[in-house]
Amino acid sequence: MPGKQKKPWGGRFSRPTAEMVEAFTASIHFDKRLYRYDIEGSIAHARMLSKQKIISREDERVIVKGLMDILHEIEKGRFAFKPEDEDIHMAIEKVLIEKTGAAGGRLHAGRSRNDQVSLDVRMYLRDEILQIVGVVSRLKASLIELAANEDGTILPGYTHMQRAQPVLLAHYLLAYWEMLDRDEERLWECERRVNIMPLGSAALAGTGLPIDRAFVARLLKFPEISRNSMDAVSDRDFVAEFIFVASLLMMHMSRFCEDLVIWSTGEFQFVEISDAFTTGSSIMPQKKNPDVAELIRGKAGRVYGDLISVLTMMKALPMTYNRDLQEDKEPLFDAVDTVKSCAGILCEMAPYLKFNREKMLQAASGGFSTATDVAEYLVMRGVPLREAHEAVGRLVAYCIGKKKDMSALTLSEFRRFHKGFEEDVYTFLKVEHAVQSKKSPGGTARRNVSLRLKGIRGKKK
Repeated sequence: MPGKQKKPWGGRFSRPTAEMVEAFTASIHFDKRLYRYDIEGSIAHARMLSKQKIISREDERVIVKGLMDILHEIEKGRFAFKPEDEDIHMAIEKVLIEKTGAAGGRLHAGRSRNDQVSLDVRMYLRDEILQIVGVVSRLKASLIELAANEDGTILPGYTHMQRAQPVLLAHYLLAYWEMLDRDEERLWECERRVNIMPLGSAALAGTGLPIDRAFVARLLKFPEISRNSMDAVSDRDFVAEFIFVASLLMMHMSRFCEDLVIWSTGEFQFVEISDAFTTGSSIMPQKKNPDVAELIRGKAGRVYGDLISVLTMMKALPMTYNRDLQEDKEPLFDAVDTVKSCAGILCEMAPYLKFNREKMLQAASGGFSTATDVAEYLVMRGVPLREAHEAVGRLVAYCIGKKKDMSALTLSEFRRFHKGFEEDVYTFLKVEHAVQSKKSPGGTARRNVSLRLKGIRGKKK
C-alpha cells in the first residue's frame, strides 16, 4: 500500500513512496542517536546563512528557537520518531517546518543530506573517541597500579603455551600497558582525521550560494574543513579507521582476558577473579566461571565483523554518495558501544584481580625455565652459542630421563655434558637470578621494570 506523507524531495515524483520501501530504506531507528549533532550542526548552519544574508536575522532566530524546542522534546521523550521520516535529518526538518513555516524551509540552503550526515557522524565520533580515550587511560592506570603492587612477583613466561623463561608479573602487566598506550595514540591520530568539517560540500559539487564554511567550522570547533567536495560526501575512511583501531584495542583486551581465563583454572591457579565479575553454573554448584573475561574475548570478533562490514560496503562504491553509505552507522555504533562497554568493565574488574604469588613462583621454577641462562653461562665463558645450546639440550634430556631437576645434579654430572661448567653454575639455576640478569633494555630485570614504572608515572605528571 502506498505511503501518504509528502516528501521534501517529492516534487519530481508522481506517486507516493510505497510503505514497504519506506520501511526498507528507513534509518531513523538507529540514526536517531545523532539528533544532538544534527541540531547543533543545523544551528551553526543557520547562523552562517544569516551572517551571509542568505536568510534574514529573523529567520535565524525562529529556526534556532525551533531547533532548541525540538532538542528539548527529544531529550524529554516527547518527540515522535516515525519510519516514514526516513532518517533523523528529515525527521527534525519536518517538525521544524511544522513549527516555523517558511523559515524552516530555508534552512537547507547550501547543504545536502550527503554532507549533513557526514558532519553528524564526524561530530558523534569525535565525542565518542574522547570518551573511549578516557576509559583506556583509566585501564592503563589500573595496570600500572597492579604492576606496582606485584613488583617482585615472578611467574613463568610462555611461548607456544609452553613454559619458557621466568619473568616479573609487573613486566607482563606493563606489556599490556604498552599495547593500550599504542591504542590510545592511534585513537588520538584517528580523532585528528575525524575532526574535519564537511558541511558546505552539499550533494557532491559544493554550492553556488555565498556560504562561509570556515565560520561554520569555528562554531562547531573543527580545526579544518574538507578540501574536496566529492571526497567529503563519499569519505568513510574515518569510520573504517576508527573500527580498525577499536579492533586492535579489542584484540589486546581479548588477549589479556584469555590469560585470565587460563590462569584462573584449577590447573594454573595463578589468579582469582573477584566474585563480582564471575558467574556460576545452573547445574554445577562448585563452578566459578570467568564469564566477563570470556565475553570480552568473544566480543572482539563482533567488532572485527563491524570492520569487515564497512570495508565490504565501501570496496566497490562509485563516486560519490550512494545509499549504501547508510550501512556505515550500525557497525560504527556497534563498535563504539562494544569497545566502550568492554573497556569499561575490564577497567572495573582489573583492580580486584588477586594473583597467587606462590603458585606462580612454583611454576616458574619448574620446566627447566633457566636452561637458557645455563647456556648463556657457557657463552660468557667463550663457548659458541650453538655448542652451548647443544650441551644444555642434552643436559635437559638427561634430567628428564633421570627425573631430576638441574639443581639436583652434581658438578661432575654437569661436566659430563661440557667441561666449561664450574661450581658457580648453580647460581644461574635460580629463577630470581634469571630474572635479575635480564638487564638488556626492555628486559624483565627488576631495575628495568622499576625504571619503566617510574618513567610512566613521571610522564603522566
